[in-house]
Amino acid sequence: MKYSFSAFENGFVRAAAASPALRVADCAYNAQQIIATMRAHAADGVQLLCLPEFCLTGYTCSDLFLQATLLQGAEKGLADILSASAELDILTLVGLPVRHNAKLYNCAAVVCHGELLGLVPKTYLPNYGEFYEKRHFVPAMREAECIEFAGQETLIGTDLLFACKQLPDFVLGVEVCEDLWAPVPPSCRHALAGATVIANLSASDETVGKADYRRALVCGQSARLLTAYLYADAGHGESTTDMTFAAHNLIAENGSLLSEARPFAGGAAVTELDVSRLQQERMRNTSFCPETTGYTTVEFELCDEKISLTRPVSPTPFVPQDTAARAERCELILRIQAEGLAKRMEHTHAKCAVVGISGGLDSCLALLVAVRTCKVLGRDAKDIVALTMPCFGTTKRTRSNAEILCEALGVSFGEINITQTVQSHFADIGQNPESYDVTFENCQARVRTLELMDYANKNGGFVIGTGDLSELALGWATYNGDHMSMYGVNAGVPKTLVRHIVQYVADTCGQETLRSVLLDILDTPVSPELLPTAADGTIAQQTEKLVGPYELHDFYLYYVLRFGFPPAKIYRLARTAFADKYEPKVLLAWLKNFYRRFFAQQFKRSCLPDGPKVGSVTLSPRGDWRMPSDACNALWMAELETLQAD
Repeated sequence: MKYSFSAFENGFVRAAAASPALRVADCAYNAQQIIATMRAHAADGVQLLCLPEFCLTGYTCSDLFLQATLLQGAEKGLADILSASAELDILTLVGLPVRHNAKLYNCAAVVCHGELLGLVPKTYLPNYGEFYEKRHFVPAMREAECIEFAGQETLIGTDLLFACKQLPDFVLGVEVCEDLWAPVPPSCRHALAGATVIANLSASDETVGKADYRRALVCGQSARLLTAYLYADAGHGESTTDMTFAAHNLIAENGSLLSEARPFAGGAAVTELDVSRLQQERMRNTSFCPETTGYTTVEFELCDEKISLTRPVSPTPFVPQDTAARAERCELILRIQAEGLAKRMEHTHAKCAVVGISGGLDSCLALLVAVRTCKVLGRDAKDIVALTMPCFGTTKRTRSNAEILCEALGVSFGEINITQTVQSHFADIGQNPESYDVTFENCQARVRTLELMDYANKNGGFVIGTGDLSELALGWATYNGDHMSMYGVNAGVPKTLVRHIVQYVADTCGQETLRSVLLDILDTPVSPELLPTAADGTIAQQTEKLVGPYELHDFYLYYVLRFGFPPAKIYRLARTAFADKYEPKVLLAWLKNFYRRFFAQQFKRSCLPDGPKVGSVTLSPRGDWRMPSDACNALWMAELETLQAD
């Protein structure tokens, strides 16, 4: 059973772009088809419905648009639609011709609860190729004017916005077909004036290659304007004479295609729009400068709905689901990491780079990056020194994997057993070696870093950090231990993506020994190996049993940092994404743990070493994330306490 929650409370609007059945010039029939479409979508919880251009008359009426009978039929049809909409909780956009001051306008009528909220005329009229709109219509006026139409007094003009009282982040702007193809579409002004959703009523005939171009336009415009964009296209009933129409309906949000009814498939595009996410994006984007001059805002009311999300909510937001896209991302990240490290090695004139190699995932990735860096610089892989530093918790498996990996990569390999040094340090500070507390663990981590730093110093090199983004978010690093290095190549890579990058190298390296050891490293439980091994010699300390599953923490991290969502919304998204894997109480418990650790551990992030930014989420105190080390988490924890894990 799908998890449902309040749409408006969490900033969602369910939207659809549909193409009702149509008969050219048969307004009564078309009105009934529109009403049936409205009812069907309203019953499905749709709150915003966009229909095609001239869906009340047909786009291909040509000179019939100059017939009074057709214009009267369209007005009556809209009156019937208004009457039927009174009982429906849905905002609908209907395309029709409108006569005003002895001129014809190609309009979108905005209808809600029996009220004609406004008429938005088309700005750009195509008059080329198969299009001859200037024969019948005139371009829109921008400033709103009063008009009586379909038995109601309303406004007509381009500069109209429609705002939902119950969800202030939901503000609608409207444009018509060719407007999107223009050099400066009206939607550019609409968005700057506050529209978070753009609806486009279109009648775009189908030709070879046009679907790809149309899709790119819709996605690109939604990205440029930080909006959701609905595109409703005329369908089969419009096809006549020399043109064929395909009902290519599209919904995009900030560059991502959320839903599509492919050409000639005869379906509707339906999804949920996250308007609060769009507002968050605008708030952080200083290039987005509001300009509301000349606009009139019309308010409307809708009821909040309980919805189950149909839009995709990936449980791995950092990792593309598509195999080819994932491989491309892994390759790009490796290149970014290697280029960043290459610059640092050049600038410091380093004779070598030193990596603490444990046989685990993070140090494995750091070593792979270091080897790539040598190729970028044209240097011998032997300039990379990989040091293993066994102590109380080191297992034969990880020690063996570390050595095999280094041999397969052709790097210099060495071992420094730190057991005696750690025991001596315990004696210095009075630590009981039988007390497996945090001091027991941190002493080992700091001695490891001490050995690496001093070895690099002695040999004219510097230390490459191995800690990843997820560990930095949770503070899962020993301060001035593995927390510190001269350059942290993994600092921008979340743990869930680290696994896929290592897998990608295993799949593409073309070397069986390397592939085999990488696969075994991937199969090894994540651990700092700071506690003595189990009786059977296996790892006793498994990170994810202590701090929680990294796939959950990466999910939480993405929505906390990338969009600034509140805990309640993140929890509800997690329940959707992990519905088949984790119980709600487990999701909530680890979310609370994430916020506790994230706030408490900022002091470690405030003095991080340099490291390459690879994605939109990073924790560099010099770049994307600047937070006081002593900030209080009370507000976030209080909200978490109100949530129910039912």
